[in-house]
Amino acid sequence: MSRRIRLIEIAHARAGDKSDAADIGLFARGEEAWRILQRVVTAERVMEYFRPVATGPVERYEVPHIQALKFVIHGALGGGAPRSIRSDNLGKTFGAALLRMEIEVE
Repeated sequence: MSRRIRLIEIAHARAGDKSDAADIGLFARGEEAWRILQRVVTAERVMEYFRPVATGPVERYEVPHIQALKFVIHGALGGGAPRSIRSDNLGKTFGAALLRMEIEVE
């Protein structure tokens, strides 16, 4: 039987920004969590989740020796800090937002 959980239950995140891209590191809270993240948290899923605020593609990189996924979300910051009219356009907020994403686990 599967259940819905938020990523914060099995991972923690660090995030930042570079120009118009948000950069998120998603770190598993153990081996089982790592297997779930690898299987469920795809670039496509993250792109769909951030679709309301991100216009570009999402790149996903696996960093297995630290049980982490790295996501680079292009077109996420309204042109970057000097060009955006967003009141909080920094990439740091994207890490917290990703941890709110719900996934199905068994």
